[in-house]
This record gives sequence, C-alpha cells and structure tokens, in this order.
Amino acid sequence: MSLKHAVLAALLEGEASGYELSKVFDVSFANFWASTPQQLYRELERLAQEGLIAARVVQQERRPNKRMFTLTEEGRRELRSFAAEPVRRPAAMRDELMIKIQAMDDTDPAPTRALAEERLSWARGKLARYERVRERLLAGRSEEQYLREAERVGPYLTLLAGIAYERDNVRWCERVLAVLRERAPLS
Repeated sequence: MSLKHAVLAALLEGEASGYELSKVFDVSFANFWASTPQQLYRELERLAQEGLIAARVVQQERRPNKRMFTLTEEGRRELRSFAAEPVRRPAAMRDELMIKIQAMDDTDPAPTRALAEERLSWARGKLARYERVRERLLAGRSEEQYLREAERVGPYLTLLAGIAYERDNVRWCERVLAVLRERAPLS
C-alpha cells in the first residue's frame, strides 16, 4: 500500500484541507499508517496532478488562503480497484524496542525497564485517545446499533484494530515490567 491510497481513503469522509487531513491521520490512521505532514502535502499535490483528487482555494480573511481537496470519480475508481486487490503480504513488525529486549540479558536492566515504562505510558495514552474517538463515533449508541446505522463502518473497524493493538501493547509492557521486577527488583 502507498500513502496514495491512505489519502484517497481519508477523503471518503468528504472535502478536507491538508491540515484537516493531517489531523485525520494523527487520529484515525495513526494506528496503521503513519505519515508526516510534509509527506501528506506532497502526496496531495501529486494526487491532484494525477486527477485523483480535485483542489479548490478558499479565500480567507486574516489568514492565508487554504486549499480544500475532494475525491474525483477517477480517485474513487482507483480506491475501489485498490480495495479489491489481494493483500500482497502481511505487515512485518519492525520495532527497535524488541531488539533491545532481545539483547537485554547481558546488560543492566534499568534502561530496559525505563524503555518498557515509556512504551507502556505511550500505549496507554494512545489507547485513551482511541477510546475517546470510539465514544465520539458511537455518540451514545451501542456498537451493534452504530454498525447497522452508520453510513461508513471502515473507520470504526480500523479503530477497533488500533484499540486491540494498544491493549496488547499495554498487557505486554506490564508483563515485561513484572518479569524485570521478579528478576532484578528495584533497589
């Protein structure tokens, strides 16, 4: 997959500025597709040149003008074609912390403990943000009701994957810290 398809999928929500899309990536896509604002803006330009999205300028007083982007019919066709393709291969995890944990037995456990605590804090923070997004999407409805009534369920289903991932991160970090406490209690 490329950033191209992630941007096209984000625009299924409707017209958005580059800034708004970067916020969507921070919240809705962060659990499975990371992008910097610079990458996102470059991709928007490329997609507009390819005719997959349309851009219009909105005049603003006291602020710089902003560009708003929407999917074109060609962009929708591209996204439908992409969605129908088989997944080439499962995602591979590349995580520097895993290498550090793998190598920890020949080192002082304190830095490893600190890294696991940092990851735990980060995972709890992301999990809390994802849960807030989930509550906002549900808006008082049950999950079953939301899934029956919502116009689009894809964003909710990917959010559930992010929630599951961060819950697993929390459990794993807690287990690592418990093992480290048992093997090398804090002085």
